[in-house]
Amino acid sequence: MPQFRTYDGTGLSYRTLGTGEPLLVLPGGPLRDASYLGDLGGLTAHRALIVLDPRGTGGSDVPADPASYRCDRQVADVEALRAHLGLDRIDLLGHSAGGNLALLYAAAHPQRVRSLVLVTPGGRAVGISSTDEEWDEAAEVHAGEPWYAEARAALDAAGPDTPMPEVMTLAMPFAYGRWDETAQAHAAGLQEQTNWAAARAFYGEGAFDPEATRRALRELTAPVLVLAGGYDGGPTPAKAAEIAACFPHAELVVQPAAGHFPWVDDPGAFVRPVAAFLDPDVRTVTVGGVRLAYRVTGPEDAPPVVLVHGRGGDGTDWSVIAAELSADRRVYAPDLRGHGLSDRPGGYGFDDFRDEIGGFLKALGLTGATVVAHSMGGAAAYLLAQRQPALIGRLVLEDAPVFFPLDPPRGPAEPPDGPLAFDWAVIAATDAQLNEPDPAWRDDLPAITAPTLLVGGGATSHLPQEHLAWMAGRLPDARLVTIDTGHLVHETRPAEFLAALREFGV
Repeated sequence: MPQFRTYDGTGLSYRTLGTGEPLLVLPGGPLRDASYLGDLGGLTAHRALIVLDPRGTGGSDVPADPASYRCDRQVADVEALRAHLGLDRIDLLGHSAGGNLALLYAAAHPQRVRSLVLVTPGGRAVGISSTDEEWDEAAEVHAGEPWYAEARAALDAAGPDTPMPEVMTLAMPFAYGRWDETAQAHAAGLQEQTNWAAARAFYGEGAFDPEATRRALRELTAPVLVLAGGYDGGPTPAKAAEIAACFPHAELVVQPAAGHFPWVDDPGAFVRPVAAFLDPDVRTVTVGGVRLAYRVTGPEDAPPVVLVHGRGGDGTDWSVIAAELSADRRVYAPDLRGHGLSDRPGGYGFDDFRDEIGGFLKALGLTGATVVAHSMGGAAAYLLAQRQPALIGRLVLEDAPVFFPLDPPRGPAEPPDGPLAFDWAVIAATDAQLNEPDPAWRDDLPAITAPTLLVGGGATSHLPQEHLAWMAGRLPDARLVTIDTGHLVHETRPAEFLAALREFGV
């Protein structure tokens, strides 16, 4: 591991995991070897993690002065790492007790912080802590588990004289969303990874001045993400909201059914909001309680165009088309629920996607926008156009299915091996609707008043092209164009697809 010398000559180690823009990561504990963070649930697919071993832990040296373990004095270690890496401004993530250190660093060096992520953060730096009652309520979430009674009795039996290492071990079952094999294996490293003697000094007298820190953080211009676990007792989601309120530009995300180590409980649910927040090209909006990621390009005052992807894709599928259209259009490309960096709520269907597209248009003030939609997204878009005609100005449907019952019907599909960029539950839900669609989804096609362009993929598409011709004949104002390239028209023949859009007035 590389090492550098901090302000007092102590050698500090760090490791670099993944590739991309650097994200400085401060572990919790306090004073716990950063190895417990792993790759933060796969966040390394999006950023290069620069993970610091705090002084006296992991590969870092033990300092000559034990008082230097105090949280406020470690701010200089973070600043020394920034300077060592030659970074003018940093994206900074702090977990748990490391959240206190990140808060103090942001207060002391606001001009050096480009963005700040606080994961189940400690709040002593700003005078926010969970009460005993809140800890009890969080523990009772697990009351139905077979291990609960014994674990709770052992924790309650701990007294003021119980050594802190023992107390922390007893508390571990309550620190995760599920006390399963994965959680137990993660918790097993606690004792050997923590410098318990130094941990006592971390919160030493004089470490925090909450009022001064709050005043400084109110001036922080960098965006802040606070991520809380729905089952966590410290901070509870309510206390995490109080921490978020310390900043002028903060977003709170609560990861359901997660505890204090949310990347262990559900890696995907952790990575998606963090990766979206850290990507300067991605924005988020909440529609019907579901957090949707989207990308937007083009002049702010240009006519809006919304690009809706197909099943299994995401908004980046439109990158070539979006780049061309954004010359004179304001282009929005959302990730639908269950796809890309958006939430995976578990409930899917063409009607769900229909309502979501409508909610997206309303939330961003895009009534009357042109909607260009592919395949599954196209079917959801025309369901919206027939239910709420005034929402869509012009409609382009790229090789979208027409809701005739499939013959033969599709059977159950097995997911492929390896991680997926979308929720496999989307497949079963939408296949069931394609097998037996609501007849009104065909019968109500004449209710679509928006001028509509249907783009078919021709004979090599898996969709029956005669269905598209039938649909075009049922719409009041429609034209059909065939680009003989298969289902992925905008990807395989982007120039011809763009020409068809421009001729249609997009």
